[in-house]
Amino acid sequence: MKLLDRMPLGGLLLAALTLGLAPFVPEPHIWQKLTMLAEGRLHRFIDVFDLFLHGTPWGLLALKLGRIAWLRARAG
Repeated sequence: MKLLDRMPLGGLLLAALTLGLAPFVPEPHIWQKLTMLAEGRLHRFIDVFDLFLHGTPWGLLALKLGRIAWLRARAG
């Protein structure tokens, strides 16, 4: 948790919006991989790796926001 606490929120947001969505055309890569996952077409290793790569910034951002909310609720 200390590592997550030291990560700047702005940096995580920037990473999610750039790496998390790149390439932007014809559709964001994370959206394409999530669609493939929902349709059951996420079979190749490269597709799973892409989902992990492009999803990691979003996951870290969600964890950071959840941690901030939890700390605020606990403090006040």
